[in-house]
Formats: sequence, C-alpha cells, structure tokens
Amino acid sequence: MTDKNFDEPQDGDEVRPGEEGSEAKASDPASQEPELTVDDILNAMQTDDAAVAEADAADHDLLLDLKRLQAEYANYRRRTEEQREVEIERAKGSVAKGLLPVLDDLDRAAKHGDLPDGTPFAAIAEKLRGVAERMGLVAYGEVGEVFDPQRHEAIFQQPTPGATETTVLDVVEVGYRLGAVELRPAKVVVAVPAD
Repeated sequence: MTDKNFDEPQDGDEVRPGEEGSEAKASDPASQEPELTVDDILNAMQTDDAAVAEADAADHDLLLDLKRLQAEYANYRRRTEEQREVEIERAKGSVAKGLLPVLDDLDRAAKHGDLPDGTPFAAIAEKLRGVAERMGLVAYGEVGEVFDPQRHEAIFQQPTPGATETTVLDVVEVGYRLGAVELRPAKVVVAVPAD
C-alpha cells in the first residue's frame, strides 16, 4: 500500500482556487460562522412572511382583548342596572314604611267617622291613598278571608261555632305589600272551628 499525503495535492487531484474542502472548513475555527444568540435572533430583520404572521397574531390578540372588554362592560352595565332597580325598590319601601302609620291613622279615623265626605281632611286622605297606590303599595286583609300564615299574623283565635275553616274574623291592622315585597302582615283575629 502506498502512503498518500492528503495535505498536498497529488498529480490527479483537482484543486480550485479559493475553495477549501469541507474538512478544512470544519477544522478551521476562523472560517466558522458565529453562533446566534437569542438577542441576535430577536434583533434580526424579519422577513415579510414573519412580519405578516406576527401582525396577524397581534391583531388576533387585540381582537380577543376587545371582546373581553366588551363583555366586561356589558356585565358592568347589567349589574349597575340591577343595583339601580334594587335601590329604587329600597327607596320606595323606605317611603312606604314611613307612610304606614299615617295610613293606619286614616283607616282608624274613617272607622270612627272622623272623615266625613266633602271635608278637607277626607280629600287629603284620598290624595294620600292615591299616592300610595301609584307607588305600588297594596293593602290586604279583609274580614272573611281564609287565614294564610304567610300573609296574616293571628293575634287572637276565637272559637266560633259553625266555622268549618280558619278565617279572618276581624282586621286589627291592615297588611301592606310593595310589589313582591311584604312590608307588613295583616294583624287579624282568627275564627277557628269550635270543638
């Protein structure tokens, strides 16, 4: 076998000027390209395709943020409107509770004949009752109604011969409801069947 020296070209070897073999490139540190760092990659100029893809991703993120903000605003408006309705009902209830003693006094005066028709006090009483009705205040509790513990407060039970069910015998204080809210139950005397 013959020893060949690969460092120097032989007669049949073709050498092109300015071209080195792959081995020379791999072994020569000065000819290697520098390694890329993260900063180099981030600071490098982007191609048009990469810029378009990044712009589309940014637009998509902005669209998602906009949708999230719109949903948050819609929820805020809904909560605010619900709270406003609750506050309106609370304010009406507060005013109505303040009117209840006055309405009770008017009912007692009417029962005793102190409010004859055509007098100024009778006119004032009617106006006040009209305001209470426009607010949505509903009075309940009448003689003869079936006793309902959800709506009536029994202050006395009267055994009554011939009574088949528990009914209201007398209304001591009228009950009031504002919308679905029970402001005060009717205080009643209840007729119960006699044993």
